[in-house]
Amino acid sequence: MWSKSHTTAPVRAPRQLHCPQRGVGLIEVLIAVLVLSIGLLGIAGLQARALKNSQSAYERSQAVALTYLMLDAMRANVDQARAGAYVLGRTCTPLSGGSLVANDQSAWIIAIKDTLGDHDSSCGEIACQGAVCTVRVFWDDSRGTGGSATQVVETTSQL
Repeated sequence: MWSKSHTTAPVRAPRQLHCPQRGVGLIEVLIAVLVLSIGLLGIAGLQARALKNSQSAYERSQAVALTYLMLDAMRANVDQARAGAYVLGRTCTPLSGGSLVANDQSAWIIAIKDTLGDHDSSCGEIACQGAVCTVRVFWDDSRGTGGSATQVVETTSQL
């Protein structure tokens, strides 16, 4: 039968080779998450600033359109405009009256309030010297970067 004459070699522990670390340590993952979160916060801040400035640019273009709205109304009633009937000091509330000039001015102030916000600073002004008229629209643009609470757009035209 079998004899125990054969000897078995002693079992050695496997030799550990110096291998580079496999996988990523927890510290490296945490640092990567921190860097990524700081970057995402920066992007969110830029997005918020872009939205504010986009609204500011929109309001400025609307203010320009509102100056042309009044100038077009004045051109439609050019005799009254040249006579100075449309001259209006800085006004922030709609006017009352039944004349065409008063209706034009009231509709213009209402359009300013509707478009640029119903604030105390949303106003209009008309100044004429003969056939040359200057129309100004005032509004609060303090939310935009470098904006002013007393923003104004002025358009001068000859009727």
